[in-house]
Amino acid sequence: MRKFLIYFSLFTFHLSLLVSCTEQAAPSITMGEVAIALTGIDDDLSGLDVQLRNINTGSQFVQTTNQQGIATFSVTPGLYEATTSQTRSTEGNEYYSYNGTSGQITVLQNQQTAAFITMKRATISRLVIKELYCGGCMPDEGTNAFYYDKYVTLYNNSAETASFDNLCFGMAAPANAQATNNNYTADGHLTYEGEGFIPLWNGIWYFPSTLTIAPYSQVVVNIHGAIDNTQTISQSVNFANPDYYCMFDPESGYSNQRYCPTPSEVIPTSHYLKATVFGQGNAWPLSNSSPAIVLFQTKSVTPADFAANTANFWYDGGGASSIKRCVKVPNEWIIDAIEVFSSEYSTQCVKRLTADIDAGYVWMTNKKGHSLYRNVDLQATEQLEENAGLLVYNYSLGVDDSTDPSGIDAEASLKNGAHIIYQNSNNATNDFHERQLCSLRK
Repeated sequence: MRKFLIYFSLFTFHLSLLVSCTEQAAPSITMGEVAIALTGIDDDLSGLDVQLRNINTGSQFVQTTNQQGIATFSVTPGLYEATTSQTRSTEGNEYYSYNGTSGQITVLQNQQTAAFITMKRATISRLVIKELYCGGCMPDEGTNAFYYDKYVTLYNNSAETASFDNLCFGMAAPANAQATNNNYTADGHLTYEGEGFIPLWNGIWYFPSTLTIAPYSQVVVNIHGAIDNTQTISQSVNFANPDYYCMFDPESGYSNQRYCPTPSEVIPTSHYLKATVFGQGNAWPLSNSSPAIVLFQTKSVTPADFAANTANFWYDGGGASSIKRCVKVPNEWIIDAIEVFSSEYSTQCVKRLTADIDAGYVWMTNKKGHSLYRNVDLQATEQLEENAGLLVYNYSLGVDDSTDPSGIDAEASLKNGAHIIYQNSNNATNDFHERQLCSLRK
């Protein structure tokens, strides 16, 4: 509390200076001022980039915090949201992310606005979501997009073998970022923010046994259509690979053959994930435009028992309808997550994941075969001695302004035998970009 009061006093003093300056030049001011103070951690809060986004126009601005942890913006009046994040390491070489988001900030003309961001700390896992492909592609003939070939790739982002029991996938509610979201308070905060959980909707999938991944290696998990889809849609993906895993469990209730056809015979049945359904529907309804997908690990309970326990139920937007039923997954169980916003609905998307899980979001254009691909950590990857002469640069598969800022072509480098370390700050805005072509396309 004492630290908070110190911040508040400094913040008030900073605003008084703004008021003084405004009074001297009031006739010419047409903008609004907003000063955003960071709180919540004891570390040095200076030098952090704060991103401010106009919710209605999509315009974005960046300012750096001063020694008091305050970032000040002069912007046009409107409704804004702010985010910030930083990755830090300890002496024991453990990595943590410090992330924070604001609620809705109203900026008025010729006025000063005060806002606070409470920073959250989260441990960074070795296991990351490397790529998500869920937006579909166009068929060779016709005008209706093909959406039944989704997948997610997991990657061991370290030099040590990683093993995980009770590893699960879920999706946050509502299914689409642009859908009406009744899980917000009047001041623009998620109702479950600070409650220590993320509500996951409809059903979860889990590996039936321990998943072990070698250093700098990946596992492909098919979500829909674990077959060679290129036989009918040339722009799609061939999942007929014995190394791949797939979400296939018709006995769970997810039995829709269009979404979940019998997998290719080359995929061993030991690679079939299991599901527990607690909502309605005969297929896992992962959004093809803007999902928020969560990777987590249950503790001291099996995934099936956890998802079937009514004490864990929560309802999207309130009420008690099975259509809106979710399960509350504790934040400390979550290993990684990615929040996706739809480019088609750029002014309507709102977050479902709290700042300690994913402080940002990545834009996606669906129907074009694009994927969301994790950016390379340039410094960490170049520092690996074994990568000498193996890294491929001049990456060119980004979409418009969305690209990998490292310039490294990760897939080409991996084929060369390089070891890639991907960026991981628990902020999808910084960690991911939109890729023109999913990496499984040959």
